[in-house]
Amino acid sequence: MVVVIFSFGLTVIILVTSVEDCNKFFLKSETPPNIMKILEGGKILDQNRYKWICQSYKDFKTFVTLYDTQNKIPVFSALENITDNSNMRRSNDTINYNYQAGNKDYKTNQGFDRGHLFPSSYGFTDLEKKSTFTLTNIVPQKARFNQVSWNRMEECIKCVLNEYCFNNNGNIEGFVVIGAQPSNNGPNNSLNNRINIPSVLWSAFCCYSHSQNKWLASAHWGNNTDHGPEHLDTKTLGELHAESVFRCKCG
Repeated sequence: MVVVIFSFGLTVIILVTSVEDCNKFFLKSETPPNIMKILEGGKILDQNRYKWICQSYKDFKTFVTLYDTQNKIPVFSALENITDNSNMRRSNDTINYNYQAGNKDYKTNQGFDRGHLFPSSYGFTDLEKKSTFTLTNIVPQKARFNQVSWNRMEECIKCVLNEYCFNNNGNIEGFVVIGAQPSNNGPNNSLNNRINIPSVLWSAFCCYSHSQNKWLASAHWGNNTDHGPEHLDTKTLGELHAESVFRCKCG
C-alpha cells in the first residue's frame, strides 16, 4: 500500500508501509540491512519515527530511503541501477516542518553542504540523477569532507561499478547502500537547532563481476568533519588494486 506524500516538480516522494513495495533495490530483492535499534529483518521497530520512501521521478521508482522523522535526515538510501500521512509535505521556503527538513533549514548552512546519500553521479540516466535532489536524500555534511575524501570515494565506487560490475548478460549491475549515523543530541550537533548533523557517513556496495568470475564488495565510512584524511580506506578492493590494468583511482 502506498500514498504519494509530496512532490518537487517531477520528483515524487512515495511513503510505503512495507519495504516489499520497493525492495527491488536490494540484492536479490531480499530484506534490507539490519540497523541496530532501528531495523531488524526488514521490519521498522519504531514505525511512528522511521518511514520507508520510494523515491520516484516521472512515475519511475529510482531508489529507496529509510527516513528518520525525528532527526530529519535519512538513515540510508539504497539503489540498484500507507495510510494517509500528513506529517510529510511538499517543501516550501516559508514554513517550518515538524517531521522533515525544508529548504529553509539549509539557508544558513554554517559550513555544511547538502550532502547526498545517493549521489547524483550514480544515476545512469538524467531521470535517476534528478531524483536524488530531494531533501529526504540529503544530510548536513561538512564541506571539506563532502568535497574531498567522500567525493573521491564516490568516484572510486562509480568507476568500479562501470568498469567491473558486468553480470553474465553483459549489463552493468551493482547494489549500493549509503547511510548516516546521527550524532548524539547536543547544542553543536544540529543545523539551525532542527536537523541532526550526522557524526559518520558510511557506504557499502556489492556486485557480481563476470570478468573476475566472483562477487566484489567494499565498505567505507568517514567522520563528518573538516579535519579527516583526504582518502578513505578501500582495503576490500585490494585484489583489484593488484591488477596491472586496474583503471580506478581508489585510495
